[in-house]
Amino acid sequence: MAATSRSSIMAPSFLLILSTLVPAMMAIMPGGVVQRWTIHERVVIRVPRTEAGPASPVRWRERKAPRCLKLTEVSAATIAAPASVDLLMSDGRRIRARLEGECRSAGFYSGFYVRPGSDGMLCADRDVIRIRSGAACAIDRFRLLTQRR
Repeated sequence: MAATSRSSIMAPSFLLILSTLVPAMMAIMPGGVVQRWTIHERVVIRVPRTEAGPASPVRWRERKAPRCLKLTEVSAATIAAPASVDLLMSDGRRIRARLEGECRSAGFYSGFYVRPGSDGMLCADRDVIRIRSGAACAIDRFRLLTQRR
C-alpha cells in the first residue's frame, strides 16, 4: 500500500521537475535542440480468486451473454470448470469466460491480471487474461450462468 501512495506522489513531482527543466535546457543547448520525452502509463487490474462456495455442488445452465463486460463490475473470479474462469459480478451475476485453445484454468489458482482496453471493457475475441507466471489465455466467449432447479 505504501509503494502505491509513494508512486502516486512521485509521478506528479517528476512532471513538475521536468516542466521546469525543459525550458532551462532549451536555453543552455546550442541551437535550442530539445529531446522529446513521452511518458506512458500502464494499468493492470488484478482479479482475486474466491473459494468455490457451498459444500454441495451447484449445477449451472449456460446462456447467451454479452460479448463485452465492464471491468468495473468484475469483483472476483473462481475456477469451476476446465478451460474456463467464472467471473463474479458486482450485481450478483456469474459469467463464465471460456478460454481459447489449450488454456487450462488450473493456472489461475491465485487470481489473474487483465490489461484493460481504452474503453474499460473486457471483451471476448479481443482480450487476454494473464497469470503470474506470464502465461496468457485469450477469451473465446462469455456465457451467463444460472442455477438449474
